This record gives sequence, C-alpha cells and structure tokens, in this order.
Amino acid sequence: MAFLLLFPGFFFYHTLLGLGIIPALLGGYFSPVALLFTLPIIGMYFIAARKKRNFFLEADLFFMLFVAYYALVLMANFAAGTNSAIVQKHMFSMIFCVDVYIVFRMIDLSDRKFIAMAAASLAFMSAITIYFSIDGFFYLRSLDEASNPESLATYQGFARSYIYTFLIVIAVVKSIGVRFLLYGLAACSLFLNGARSEFSAVLFVVPIIEFYYAKSKVYSMNLVFFLFIWIGANADSIVGALPDNRILQLFDLSHSSSNVAREQLSKDAWRTITENPIFGDFGSYADGHYAHNILCAWVDFGLIGFLILGGMLVWSASRLFMDGYFLRKKSPDFILACCFVCISILWALTAKSVPDMSVGAALGAFAKYRYTRRNETRLPHHMTSSPQPIGAM
Repeated sequence: MAFLLLFPGFFFYHTLLGLGIIPALLGGYFSPVALLFTLPIIGMYFIAARKKRNFFLEADLFFMLFVAYYALVLMANFAAGTNSAIVQKHMFSMIFCVDVYIVFRMIDLSDRKFIAMAAASLAFMSAITIYFSIDGFFYLRSLDEASNPESLATYQGFARSYIYTFLIVIAVVKSIGVRFLLYGLAACSLFLNGARSEFSAVLFVVPIIEFYYAKSKVYSMNLVFFLFIWIGANADSIVGALPDNRILQLFDLSHSSSNVAREQLSKDAWRTITENPIFGDFGSYADGHYAHNILCAWVDFGLIGFLILGGMLVWSASRLFMDGYFLRKKSPDFILACCFVCISILWALTAKSVPDMSVGAALGAFAKYRYTRRNETRLPHHMTSSPQPIGAM
C-alpha cells in the first residue's frame, strides 16, 4: 500500500491536479502521504524484526547508524541557527529515505496481486505520458488546466514515480520479449517526460539485467558492444528523427545549460570541501543551490557522512556482484536490488542530491535480498521456493 500510494499514487494525483479535475487537496502530496506512513511502517519493521528469525542484518545496522548520524548533524545545525529552510528540506529527505528503505526492505515480489497493480499502474502512467505530450514533451502545466498550478509536480516528480514502478515490474519479468517491450515503453515515456537522469538510468540497467539472464555472457557483451557502436555511428540520424526534447542534450552536454550550471555547483562544493575537509559546511549555499552529486553529502555531513554513504553503496554493489550476479538461480529480489544500487551510484556521481530517496530504496532492496538469500542457504533445497514471475504474460 505504501509503495502504490507513494509512487503511482503521486503520479495519478498530479495528473488529476494538472487536468483540473481536483484541487490541491494534499498540497504536493508526497510529504503528507510519506508522513502518514512513517510511524506505521516503522512499527511493522520492528514487529517483523522481533518475530522473524535473523531478520535484522548488518545492512540494517549500517543504515540505522547513517540515519542516526544524519539526525545528529541536523539537530546540531538547527541548534546553531542554520537556515531553517535547508534544515527542513534535509529533515524531510531523511524521513523519505527511512520510509522508502522500509518499503523496499519488506516488499513482497511474490505477491501477484501487488505486481498486477504495479504493472497496471505502469501501463496507465505510460498511456497518460504519451497521450498528454505536446510537441514531444509531457508537461501538464502547459495545458493550463490546473486550479493550483503552484502545487503541480515538476517533470522530475512524474519521472521518479515512473521509474520506481518500472523497476518493480521489470524485476519479476522472465520473458526477454516482455522485458524489451517494457524497456521500449519506459524509454519512450521518459523521453517524452524529459527526465534525463531517469531516461539514462533505464538505458543503464538494460545491459545489467540482460547480462544477468544471459546464458552466454560473452555473446551478450559483444551484442551490446556492437549495438553501442551502431548507435554512435548513426547518432545524427537518430537525433534528427526525434522530436526536439531536453533529452537530446545528452548527446551534447557542452550545450546543456543545466549541465553547465551543475558543473559550476560542483566546483563551488569542491571549494567548500577544500576549505572545510573534515566537517564540511552545512547549508553554506542558497536553498536549492547544492551540488547535484555525492559532493553535497561531504559539504553537508562532512568527511564521515561522505564515507559512510559512499561506503554503503560501494559495499552493497560489491556484495551483489560477488554473491548473486553469477548464480544459476535467478532472483527478482536480486534484480531489484542490483538495479537500484547501480542507479543510485550513477545518480550519486552525476545527477542527484545525496542522500536521495533512491539510496533508501537501494539499501532497503539490498537488505531484503540478503535476508532472502541467507534464508535460502539455510533451508533444505526442497523447502526453498522462488517468487512467482509474470514473465510469461
């Protein structure tokens, strides 16, 4: 319920708001809904930890330590009189990370009803994006129908809901034909949405997923290698055939105003780090003018926060690669964790403020996979069962 309301629910709420069907009853929606779920899902998490054997893992401990350190930094800076808007934004970011961590820590990919609802939501989100696109861009504000346009989500909000739902669905699909259909649908929808980070993330996970399922890794690597060569050789004709869209700036970042601005913000962050390498300088920027990469974690939380966050992502990625990627038995829980961890690292290096809620999703999905894997290795073979896929659909 929490996942469906936080992600597809966000998309549909803002669609209705953008079409003028409803007023902004819940403001921007995500914050009040996330706060509504916070205490119940934390309670469910601790009940599960108490009832289920070996439920609490080292991954859970590391995440809790990070959240505790995060909260300590926020309280210290609030007491010191730091810009309250920045402190509040980070406080909500922490709550979102905790909520999403628990959602992905306890999500059940064997629940066919949940997967069916997620797949239906993905189909509806794709249809809405394609139908309401104007001149190759999905932006409901341009329809000028919203009664409260100031509350309408940006394209990033729509894209976030879309890619989180897409990753849930793609994780349980076994059929290669259905997977490639979903890749194409997601790429088309996110292209129209104009979200470069999410569009790049979909392209990024395609080889990760297909190598995982491939019987011949070498053959698959050669296929992808020649595909990228073909795309590079025909880039001009491909771009010429597409409608004008900010996604096309990925082919020439030197002319992207957003990329130029992010480079400057990264330089500002690095200057702050060189001046305050140990403790950073929390909130030393105007609201919203943070580095769109992992450097902002160093600025806000110092070297310790930077190392904890970076260490958790690198550790989870290495464990997934060594203990799962080459196993003969395929796992939806592994695919979900692997995709979110890889995307979180990609975004931490190139696009998102850190900690973004994708970090909570990545670490939660990783802990869920580790818990499932540990239980499977401890049970007799005849007692293990894998989640039911929808790959034959």
